[in-house]
Amino acid sequence: MDRALRRAMLNNGGNGGSSRLNFSIEQGTARSTLMLKPFLTANWRYLALLNFVIDPAILEPLVPPGTELDFENGETFVSVVGFLFLDTRLLGLPIPLHRDFEEVNLRFYVRKKSADTWRRGVVFVRELVPRRAIALVARAFYGEPYLAVPMSHNIEHADGKLDVAYSWKRDRKSELLKMTASAEPQIIPAGSHAEFITEHYWGYTCFRGGCSEYRVEHPRWKIWNAESYQFHADVASLYGKQFVESLNASPRSAFIAEGSSIQVLLREQWA
Repeated sequence: MDRALRRAMLNNGGNGGSSRLNFSIEQGTARSTLMLKPFLTANWRYLALLNFVIDPAILEPLVPPGTELDFENGETFVSVVGFLFLDTRLLGLPIPLHRDFEEVNLRFYVRKKSADTWRRGVVFVRELVPRRAIALVARAFYGEPYLAVPMSHNIEHADGKLDVAYSWKRDRKSELLKMTASAEPQIIPAGSHAEFITEHYWGYTCFRGGCSEYRVEHPRWKIWNAESYQFHADVASLYGKQFVESLNASPRSAFIAEGSSIQVLLREQWA
């Protein structure tokens, strides 16, 4: 593990959410008997979201126990999402050479009953980042399916025009997620499809023989509807053959979220 990342975890307990911290989350509000810092803080910017309808039977084997698929008007979705991680801090500390980087992921949408409310969240199929130490920490502490690959981005935002591109290489082949938009970002209407895609504030994962959840906090985003998009990848080798048909079809929507500061809270295991 990278030495700077190791020092940050040791200086803050290094337990990645141990139960002895007595951390609890209730109805979307983080409360603790100790003054805990979030596990991770950052700015997420220029989120390109490409959203596809998918047969729920494909996703069912991946749904964590205790959660269920989240439907919008009887349909289930997967999203390819590319964005910038900026000013990343682990347990409150900036990590040299690991503060700014790209991520591209494939996710789907679930929900979990908590008391009399639903916690709406996401499950990741694959997450790409450019540094091995980042992938290692995410796998070790959150059980997330991270893979480190060479990555780059190109963001051009001027004169009312926005071009966003995230690229990566696997097996010496380049892959790409790109979108263009114009004008000013718009408020997401209540009850809209864009709200369904963006307003999922929990992450769910199963590893080490159990399942856990963590909350991601951020304000409501504004979005640009994409005027054009490109997605070029070997879907079968990246995500699995079961996703090829869905991700080769026309997407239901494509938009760019402006993003914001975020914080990821310590995970809690329930099963």
